[in-house]
Amino acid sequence: MIPVITIEGATASGKSALAIVLAEALNTEIISADSRQVYRYLDIGTAKVTKEEQKRVKHHLIDIINPDETYNAGAFVKDASLIIEKLHSEGKIPVICGGTGLYIKALLKGLFSLPPLPQEIRQNLKQRLKEEGLAALYAELKSLDPLFAEKISENDTQRILRGLEVAIGTGIPLSEHWQKQKSSCKYNAFRILIDIPRSELYQRINQRIEKMLDQGLLAEIENLFALGYDENSPGLNCLGYKEFLPYFKKEAGLEECILLAAQHQRNYAKRQVTWYRKGNFDLVISPSGITTF
Repeated sequence: MIPVITIEGATASGKSALAIVLAEALNTEIISADSRQVYRYLDIGTAKVTKEEQKRVKHHLIDIINPDETYNAGAFVKDASLIIEKLHSEGKIPVICGGTGLYIKALLKGLFSLPPLPQEIRQNLKQRLKEEGLAALYAELKSLDPLFAEKISENDTQRILRGLEVAIGTGIPLSEHWQKQKSSCKYNAFRILIDIPRSELYQRINQRIEKMLDQGLLAEIENLFALGYDENSPGLNCLGYKEFLPYFKKEAGLEECILLAAQHQRNYAKRQVTWYRKGNFDLVISPSGITTF
């Protein structure tokens, strides 16, 4: 089995900093497992590693698609697997760093396969989204697939549409497909979790939002508009960007949007912490010390 190292944890827990230090020590490279950092032009709001940090250690799967494109766990597994094999052939142990737990789970445990679904289902759902709103579709998802609905945010448009698409198109909830999937892991993973107490984590998130604004987050969003992207672009529907759209549409004040962005980030972190509690880690790092299993 091919050895890999994963560094996981909630947003703002310090994963990237640890990954860079570890990759430098091991003379290896980093594979990003972040569903937002795949987007070009989304730098500040995704807390993407800087160009200077990327010069220190080569990072993969960052800046690989445009904001009007989509990316998913299946694409990540395919892309990451090729990079892992290349690094392994060079005698390097890949460091996989990111907070998108589903990506790492799919890589380590395998993905189930689905038959092609009729495009009309997705088109119909998008039309219903415009007419009925996201809340109505989320309510339907809770009825069709409560287990999956519980794991995602009621504001996660992409996953809500995907959950409904699979449930409607196959007649089987997405969560049930997951339960039936067979493990096909070909990696020997040493998994590291950064576990920050919730109060400290929330404080870090609040400080990060302020820092992003100081670094020019609003100008970054304006640049996305100038490039031709809008509220229907998946990139601008990402956490950390969508909360500010009402400000640009003059539907809400800036302070209101800042508070909402921080709240959504804290809610996301809470779901991440819950997710990681179910995982099996070889090393847990927290301010109080290091625990090995």
